[in-house]
Amino acid sequence: MKSLFKTVALITFFSVLTRIAGFFFRIYLSRVVGAEALGLYQVATSIFIVLLTIVSSGLPLIISRMGASFRAKKEGKKESSLTTTALVFAIIISIVLCLVVLCMKSIFGKIFTDERCIEILIVMLPSLIFSAVYSVFRGALWGQGNYFALCVSEFYEQLVRIFVCVILIGSSLSAIENALSVGWSMTIACLFSMIFVAILFFYYGGRLTKPTKKIFKPLFKQSTPITGIRVAGSFIQPLVALIIPARLTAIGYTSSQAISMYGVAVGMTMPLLFVPTTIIGSLSTALIPDLSTAVAQGDQKHIEKRIRTSIVFSLFVSALFVPVYIGVGELVGIFLYDNALSGTLLTGAAWVMIPMGITNISSALLNSLGYEVKSFVNYLVGAIFMFIALWILPSFIGINALIYGMGISFLVTAILNVWMLKRKTKLSLGLAKPIILISLLIIPASALSYFVTSIATFFFPSFFSICIGSMVAGGSFILLCAIFNLIDIKSFLVQTKNRFFNNKKAKPKNA
Repeated sequence: MKSLFKTVALITFFSVLTRIAGFFFRIYLSRVVGAEALGLYQVATSIFIVLLTIVSSGLPLIISRMGASFRAKKEGKKESSLTTTALVFAIIISIVLCLVVLCMKSIFGKIFTDERCIEILIVMLPSLIFSAVYSVFRGALWGQGNYFALCVSEFYEQLVRIFVCVILIGSSLSAIENALSVGWSMTIACLFSMIFVAILFFYYGGRLTKPTKKIFKPLFKQSTPITGIRVAGSFIQPLVALIIPARLTAIGYTSSQAISMYGVAVGMTMPLLFVPTTIIGSLSTALIPDLSTAVAQGDQKHIEKRIRTSIVFSLFVSALFVPVYIGVGELVGIFLYDNALSGTLLTGAAWVMIPMGITNISSALLNSLGYEVKSFVNYLVGAIFMFIALWILPSFIGINALIYGMGISFLVTAILNVWMLKRKTKLSLGLAKPIILISLLIIPASALSYFVTSIATFFFPSFFSICIGSMVAGGSFILLCAIFNLIDIKSFLVQTKNRFFNNKKAKPKNA
């Protein structure tokens, strides 16, 4: 069996590859299709995500759990029946959802700020069926412990989507035509991904047998609560997609301008803000089983150490990007997207990554301790504060209201999560000092980065100015953290070296 470290490394490797491909894909889209087309697609996608969550959120997890249980008991027939039952269930649900949208087309058209979005949503509807089938086979592979197949299939889907989209879109097309092309690329990519993961399923020994009611009942009972929680959460994004354009048009912007600004914020700025979550997500993956074991053993000291170090590490990773974006954010927006607004938003939104990082890791910690529902409640409380901000702030700061609303939401959720961790574990985490200190160290690192970047632009092209400013920002921040004993670089290098040599020695020699 692969070690947890190797599994996490594999998932992280492919996750980074997929995110990098998606990142450059967004850059390409923003330059070719434009902000308006990207905004139309983002608004349509916000509704599509809710539908997608219904058909593919709870099922993979429950299929993997039940499948692993059947496999451990060597009940291959039940494992095969589980996949078939889930497949029938998922296909029926996805078809029903497609019919609902088609029958209520006029109602959905009125929900959108721009009625053109309904055309994009309809184009993506077949993706629901393809994704439903994909999620079932993905859950089955997950239950088999075949992480390689999971990772490859996700990366494959990203590559197919990029390839199809490049063929379909063009700078000479209108905004709606390009937005429809992006929608078609999603549908075609989901089709090929479904076929690919099905081939992998059968290649690795998967089988389909007759579905049974005995399998359906526990499958439905266990997956419904998880799906319900995630669907409730997924409604937040479409509400944001409806509120922001509506509030912007209410203060004088045209519908096209409002959609364009929303597209810049969500399609260009947000992906950069979520870069630290790739690293934090890998930590969460490794942390959950580790904490679960400690809880089972009643090792309070280990739990306290893991919670504290995980939050501080996530805080450090998130804060590391803040001086970088403050220093070079404006240049990044122009260099990557040829859009000054995206750079301005990125600079102003850099601080959001700090509460975002704490929220991500603290939510994972609560989930690993068995407080999933309470974590979700905290998320909803944060969302309420966000909606209040989204309704009030556009009149004063325009599209920046989206940034501040999101930041307020993460800040409230982070505070509630950390407070709940202390209350439930009854541990003294000692987080106030590192949080305050790291936040203060961001200031000089950001000022130095901004100063150096401003000078560099007089002598170097944008790319080299961005590189110089980023290295100054990151280097100065790490140095300050080391000076104030927030990180121990020497110990980290020693541990990394020991792990490398230990893994090397552990490998079996060839006979």
